[in-house]
Amino acid sequence: MSAVIQRESAADGLISFDPATGEEVGRVPIDSPEDVHSAVERSREVFHKWKTTSFAERKALIMSAREVILADIDGIAKLISAESGKPFGEAIAMEIAPVLDLMQWIARGAEKMLKPRRVGIGLYGLLGRSSKIIYKPYGVVGIIPAWNYPFSIPLGETVMAVMAGNSVVMKPSELTPLVGEKIGEIFKKAGAPDGLVRIVHGAGEAGAALVEAPPDKVMFTGSVATGKRIAKVAAQNLTSTVLELGGKDPMIVFEDANLKLAAGGAVWGAFCNAGQSCSSVERLYVHESVADELTRLIVEKVKQMKQGRGDSEDVSIGPMSSERQLQIVEDHVAAFREAGAKIETGGRNADIPVRHSEDADKNIRVPLFYEPTVISGATNDMRPMQEETFGPTLPIATFKTEAEAIALANDSEFGLTASVWTRDYAKGRRVAEQIECGSVCINEVLYTHGLGQTPWGGFKNSGRGRTHGIEGLMELVQPQHIHTNRISIVPNAWWMPYTPTAVETFRGFATKFASGSMLKAATIAPQLSKRIRELLRR
Repeated sequence: MSAVIQRESAADGLISFDPATGEEVGRVPIDSPEDVHSAVERSREVFHKWKTTSFAERKALIMSAREVILADIDGIAKLISAESGKPFGEAIAMEIAPVLDLMQWIARGAEKMLKPRRVGIGLYGLLGRSSKIIYKPYGVVGIIPAWNYPFSIPLGETVMAVMAGNSVVMKPSELTPLVGEKIGEIFKKAGAPDGLVRIVHGAGEAGAALVEAPPDKVMFTGSVATGKRIAKVAAQNLTSTVLELGGKDPMIVFEDANLKLAAGGAVWGAFCNAGQSCSSVERLYVHESVADELTRLIVEKVKQMKQGRGDSEDVSIGPMSSERQLQIVEDHVAAFREAGAKIETGGRNADIPVRHSEDADKNIRVPLFYEPTVISGATNDMRPMQEETFGPTLPIATFKTEAEAIALANDSEFGLTASVWTRDYAKGRRVAEQIECGSVCINEVLYTHGLGQTPWGGFKNSGRGRTHGIEGLMELVQPQHIHTNRISIVPNAWWMPYTPTAVETFRGFATKFASGSMLKAATIAPQLSKRIRELLRR
């Protein structure tokens, strides 16, 4: 729901508006719950064929899709910018480039990561037994991404799912349906089998239908509230889920940090994508001795940035993506004021002149710009320091000791990412390991979602499961254990019928064989032989 209002009717379809201008970008048909259920059923038919393909075939498809993207980088970036409002350059840097890297990495490495592996079973190997693990795809993977990164998140998850042998049904955000359509188009142009990647459209009803269908795995990115509803519905069918939810990510700056670099990191971490990243810096904790200087440097950098429509290459901050998010930012800034914090810069809607195209729809929405806002004097007992803002605000609080900094950072229901800034790397690692987050950077911030080789996910209410990295790949397969007995000419000592000889043998297994010591295990050989002879006689 937004000033970018999505009208859902058979006549209009799902309409997408540019949050920077209020103009219509395009529209797509809406899928009914029955349509969504049918899409999952058809996807399962495709899966049964796709799972038999070789890794070489899957790699060829992903690398072909990658070439399709490379041939239209600017066009895709413009579409991302038009639907989400983010600057054109940011669409390339934070959406297209990272997923291109993920695509080549997973295409070239999935076979090795998913190759069968032998499992050591200890002394049971001496009895002619062996075990191995093979990996089977889940089936149909339902992907429900958020609107803030409408290209990189769902495409990355889709690519990994397909490389693992799954088929995909994706329900893009109702705010960015055309980017979702573009993803489907990319796979079609790359030569994917018909229906391997299906796109369905709608708002909450369509997403609910996708979970209820049910697919074999659900990957959701969004709010905690919606994540809980999805988990509840998925549980009814025991559908496995990966939930990437909210964040209230802390940044800790010690007095020995390079303050100029920390200021640059804070500005980028807080204001890229207009602060609409689950890993945005939403709480900055700085040592009290350098707080004034760091705040001054941050404000100075913020005032140098240009805000405007995302299609201009010199624009650093675009609009908010929805009226709902804008209202949350307005509410949080007002709450900071009321609690006694100081607005150092920003703190209001931005008056950005917008020139509309000549053929623009007369029913134009209001642009959604909010000034990048720096707030000093924040404390953890202020409501906006606990609730996710998801907008262009940077509240700054102070600390006295290392222990206090850690406690402040961990004082949150969320635990997605964090950063620690210091020249003392031993201290940086020590502090990082005590922060309750899925990813912690030292002298870096925000960008680790762009590292497809590393796992992405959080602690606490930031979600469950992982995407990206080998950990994320393992979310898309089911391990199957294959066990072989290569000495299948005599009965097993633990078979029935039980006798006093059997029980004595079992005692030997418990006390000697299960010790893991070959010397101790060897002492039960006579008793084991006696038991097997007993079974052979029977």
